Formats: sequence, C-alpha cells, structure tokens
Amino acid sequence: MPVAPDCVVDLHEVVKTYTPGAGVEVHALRGVSFAVRTGEYVAVIGPSGSGKSTLLNILGCLDRPTSGTYTLAGNDVSQLDDDALSDIRGQRIGFVFQSFNLISTQSVLENLETPLFYQGVRAHERREMAQALIERVGLADRGHHRPHELSGGQQQRVAIARALANDPAILLADEPTGNLDSQTGQIILDVLDRLHADGRTVIIVTHDASVAKRCDRFIEIRDGQVYEGHGDFEN
Repeated sequence: MPVAPDCVVDLHEVVKTYTPGAGVEVHALRGVSFAVRTGEYVAVIGPSGSGKSTLLNILGCLDRPTSGTYTLAGNDVSQLDDDALSDIRGQRIGFVFQSFNLISTQSVLENLETPLFYQGVRAHERREMAQALIERVGLADRGHHRPHELSGGQQQRVAIARALANDPAILLADEPTGNLDSQTGQIILDVLDRLHADGRTVIIVTHDASVAKRCDRFIEIRDGQVYEGHGDFEN
C-alpha cells in the first residue's frame, strides 16, 4: 500500500502479539492502521491495558510489530533488527518522558550535548547547538545548573530541548505533564504548542482529556484497536 508523500508516520494493519507463557497469547494490537502527516499535532489516548503502551513502543522504534507495516519518514522500519532500530531512534525520533530522564551528574548544557556527541558533532559545535536549544525553551540562564537545581517544569523543558537535538521527524511525548502540577503542566503544553506552530510533528500520549483537546485530532486505543476523532473529545 503506497504511503502519501506528506505522511511522516504510517501504520498499516499492525498486529502485536505477546506470548508470556506456554500456550498463552496476548493480542495487544489488532490490525491498527492510521497515518500522521508532517506537522500534525496528535494525541494518543486510551485506558490502561488498551494497547496504548504497545503502540507507543512501536511508534518509538522500541519494539517491532508481529505483522503489518510501520513506515517512518519514508522508511519501512517494521522488521529492522535492534541495531537498526537504535539508529532510527537516534536519528529520527525525539522522546519526552514523564520522568524527564535527565543525567543527574551533568549540567543542562551537558545533557543537551550528550545526544549530539553520539551523532558525531564536534565539541565546539555541540556547545553552540546546545546553547541554541536551551534558549529555544527559555532557559538560557540555567545552562550550567544540574537537574536537581531546577524545578520539575524546568527539567521537562530541558528534556524537550534534548529531544529536539537530532532534529527529529517526530516528537513523541509520553505523559509529558504527568509529574507536574496543573500550572507547570500548562507551561509545558505551551512549549509543545509553539513547536507544533513552528511545523514540528508532535504526538502526545496522554490520559488527560484537556491535553487531547489541544491537538488537531486524537487516536483512541481500545482493546487493541484504534478510533479517531477531531477536536471533539469528551471524557
């Protein structure tokens, strides 16, 4: 099945089956198909056990489908081996986690330079790029602070800046406001809104209806199947 040229993500009949024990099969995804266009702002929602985490792992190239195809930025990544998937993650996907996942022993700038180091960027260029990234999220004066010296919202802004270091095809945010109070969470969502307004493709995995309403559309996972909607989500 051909992929539309403006689609950065395209899943077609994706099935994921786990076998946790002899004679036991868990059907986590049951023929999931949807596409995300370049520059879209999409929420993925669903209750615990719905298949949402499995879908997140496949979108993030942390796992591969049992069957079906997943095309990311024009490349079929469905059955790549672990090394190839790792390369794709480093080159094409930006991750923002609920728990920030910053390196506690490094300064903010060093945290931002780390993914650039693994991309082979030279030292002086890494520092310049890291400085530009931290300015983009409004923390230029916090570059030499360590994570424990920052508030939760500031740490999450650093995590967003780090996710942008590889200029990813998609920014994948997993419950990005889950560990934050509502006011601080609003600041983080404002940052994601601005990135979307600048043309970035953003996919937010969330259980929060108010977050889903901010997006262009939502993809709901129930019992391993998808149901799509546009701006009219009600909890």
